[in-house]
Amino acid sequence: MAEDREKNGDTEQSTDMTEHTGSSEQNSVREDEYEKVCFMCRRPESKAGKMISLPGGINICTECMQKSFDTMNNGNINYNDMLNNMPNISMVDLSSLQNQIPKKQRVKKKEEKQTPKKEFSIKDIPPPHVIKARLDEYVIGQEHAKKVMAVAVYNHYKRVFAPSSDDVEIQKSNMLMIGPTGSGKTYLVQTLARLLDVPLAITDATSLTEAGYIGDDIESVVSKLLAAADNDVERAEHGIIFIDEIDKIAKKKNTNQRDVSGEAVQQGMLKLLEGSDIEVPVGANSKNAMVPLTTINTRNILFICGGAFPDLPDIIKERLNKQASIGFQADLKDKYDEDKDILSKVTLEDLRVFGMVPEFLGRLPIVFTLQPLTEEMLVEILKEPKNAILKQYKRLLELDEVKLEFEDDALRAIAKKALEKDTGARALRAIIEEFMLDIMYEIPKDDSIGEVLITREYIEHTGGPRIFLRGQGIPLIGSENGKN
Repeated sequence: MAEDREKNGDTEQSTDMTEHTGSSEQNSVREDEYEKVCFMCRRPESKAGKMISLPGGINICTECMQKSFDTMNNGNINYNDMLNNMPNISMVDLSSLQNQIPKKQRVKKKEEKQTPKKEFSIKDIPPPHVIKARLDEYVIGQEHAKKVMAVAVYNHYKRVFAPSSDDVEIQKSNMLMIGPTGSGKTYLVQTLARLLDVPLAITDATSLTEAGYIGDDIESVVSKLLAAADNDVERAEHGIIFIDEIDKIAKKKNTNQRDVSGEAVQQGMLKLLEGSDIEVPVGANSKNAMVPLTTINTRNILFICGGAFPDLPDIIKERLNKQASIGFQADLKDKYDEDKDILSKVTLEDLRVFGMVPEFLGRLPIVFTLQPLTEEMLVEILKEPKNAILKQYKRLLELDEVKLEFEDDALRAIAKKALEKDTGARALRAIIEEFMLDIMYEIPKDDSIGEVLITREYIEHTGGPRIFLRGQGIPLIGSENGKN
């Protein structure tokens, strides 16, 4: 028995050793996936060049090593005094300092060219009609905007992956979309990036200031794209950056102070939009001495800017009303007051008056507008898209084996309430969450309930929903409107 225990113990010990060895091998493989980082300047190997490896897992680039030697050789250093006054650092584990770089701040190595890699060709780019058809599955209406985006994205990626030609140089087609709040600007870009399987970074222009005085600096938008691409520089250089609330960086009027959050941000973004090499921090939004940097070329990054431009309709009306004059052919001053689609008449001059710099507008050659949502569009948004709100609630009640239905009049009542809030499609979920709260709370209490019908009276708070018993198809006794 003792011999068996000894054999079993040896077996267990060998198993533990095998597991430990296997885990160490896995860790070494994972470590090999990331670039070495200089212990002194924190630059990765792709940026600083070949590293000199020292004992304890410490890596130093040749530039920092040379600077250290130059400092020791050129400086008037009394080495005897330095050795006598040097503190005891024998207990300091320098290798632990080297390994303190978080994983999210480490750059993955680029794949070697010898390894076979599937190249993305022009044939892999979906044609515009396919892109628009996929957008139709998720976004209701906005036909013109979807067509413009499909063509612009198709031409952009043809430009990126087409073979270079000395005769013709295709310029980048950055976009500026103008539309009221809740009209689907952000949702269009999210759906587009998911369709093309490219990294997407969504940022808010309100947090940007020149050189990061308060908030983020301009180059932080590129660092967000690098994070979305899992620190893969090559993939990030083919991504999409969506800058929302772009109207908030308009040039401030009647101010003599330095406009660090308005015109200065527009001027600073010119090089990003046109295409240049940008040094961005890896795994952080701001540059500091302890964060490694990498270089990203923005020449092939598609920039899409969006904003509601709240005062723009008044600027357009003022320009159009200048045509009014005395006589029989004069236009009425209130001719365009009831025009819901006034934004479609926007010109670059209107945007310049709003406060956008001409150089900035010149780097956004494609300008298009989104229509305000109508009652019919809101009803379709409720039930048509793949991830429609009503489909989500129907699925939730299906898990309780309860059928959920909506009357057409109820959907129109929801759409009217959403129009009154004037916040676009965002108002739909808030309204539905309000009247579905009691239903989602009460239904699981009673296993006999089989179907719930949402009525117009329930939406308008003049009645209640119709509740039917399971398998009988008749209203539950005691429920409102059960008389029918």
